[in-house]
Amino acid sequence: MSCTGVLLVGGASTRFGSPKAHARLGSETLAERAWRVLGEACDERLAFGKAADALGLPFEVREDGTGVRAPLAGIVAGLRAARHEVCVFLPVDVPLVEPRSLRALADACRDAAVPPTGPLPGAYRRSALPVLEARLRNGDLALRDALAELDVAVVEIAEAELANVNEPDDLARLPPGKRR
Repeated sequence: MSCTGVLLVGGASTRFGSPKAHARLGSETLAERAWRVLGEACDERLAFGKAADALGLPFEVREDGTGVRAPLAGIVAGLRAARHEVCVFLPVDVPLVEPRSLRALADACRDAAVPPTGPLPGAYRRSALPVLEARLRNGDLALRDALAELDVAVVEIAEAELANVNEPDDLARLPPGKRR
């Protein structure tokens, strides 16, 4: 199945102290690493965030078109812009996800497919767009809560792949073999 990979780079990075997209993990920034992994897993890649952040990444970051900083805004924008029915969404701060895991999410997607730990990374189908757009419009930004309104597949992904980088020390805690 063809799918679009969408990189989400619009977070405020308040706990991190600087844009997470620029943080380095070995020879790559988190943004470069995620962009590469999406390219290995998906047929099309898009990135969404805030133009005002002027991140200067080596690929285009599209404006999500909202005044809020929430993954939901990037997911709605990504589903609207994608060429494919199914999109896999990867936040820039989840650097250890493997391409095979993103493909597994895409392949399992009904309205959505997520790991047991939560809504991201995840795959979402355009059929989810009405629910997600309504929640965005109403200011109900908790993506986890939106899952209750969708037909969701749960896909097992190794817990180590789902490590989240919220603070600079989180990078140092990642397994040494993953820092290449």
